[in-house]
Amino acid sequence: MTYGYDIYALGIMVAFISFLGFTLENLWLAATKGFIDNRNMHLPFLMGYGLLVVGMYLLLGTPEHMTLPGHISVNASKAEKFFIYFLCSMVIVTVGELILGHLVEKVCGFEYWNYNWIPLHITKYTSIPTSIGFAAIITSFMGACFEPIMGVISMMNADDIKPLSVMLVGIMAADLAVSFMQMRKRHGLNVRWIKYIRREPERLPHKT
Repeated sequence: MTYGYDIYALGIMVAFISFLGFTLENLWLAATKGFIDNRNMHLPFLMGYGLLVVGMYLLLGTPEHMTLPGHISVNASKAEKFFIYFLCSMVIVTVGELILGHLVEKVCGFEYWNYNWIPLHITKYTSIPTSIGFAAIITSFMGACFEPIMGVISMMNADDIKPLSVMLVGIMAADLAVSFMQMRKRHGLNVRWIKYIRREPERLPHKT
C-alpha cells in the first residue's frame, strides 16, 4: 500500500491520466490549430502526464490532505494548502519541462517544442504562463478528482487490478521507448497520423 492505495491501483491511475493527457492535448490542438494527431506515440497515452500526477500524489498527497516528503502534515488552512500545492506544482512543471525539452534535444537531435513566442518564457522549453496553466490544472484535478477516481479504481476486483495495471503500464512504457527511439533515429517528431478538423476556406479568385 502507498498512501492508502495499492500500487497496482495507482498504475491504473497512471494509465487513466496518460489517456486524459493525450485527449486534452488533442482538444487544445483542435481548438487552436484545427487538427489532431498521435502526439508522437503509437497508442493514445502520454505517460509523462500519468507519472507526473501520480508522482505529485506520492510526494505531496492531495491539496486538502497535503503532506511533505516523509508523511509530514502541513499545518495550514485549506486555502493555504491549495496555494502551496499550486506553487509546488508550478515549480515541478517548470523544472520538468526544462529537463525533458533539453534532454530530448540533446539525445534525439531536434527541438521538441518551442515557447519563444510566449511572453515570460524561460528558455524555449518553459514559460511562466504555461507553468501557471499546468499547475492550475494539476491542483484542480488533485483537489477534486484524484481521490474519487481512486475510490472507483479501488472498488475493482483485486484479482483483476494487478494484471490490468501491469499490462497497461507495460504497453505504455514500451510505446514510450519505441517512439523515442524512432524520434532519435529520425531526428524529428514521430508523426504517425494527423487529422484536420477544420481548414481555411478556399479563397475565391479575384474578378478581373
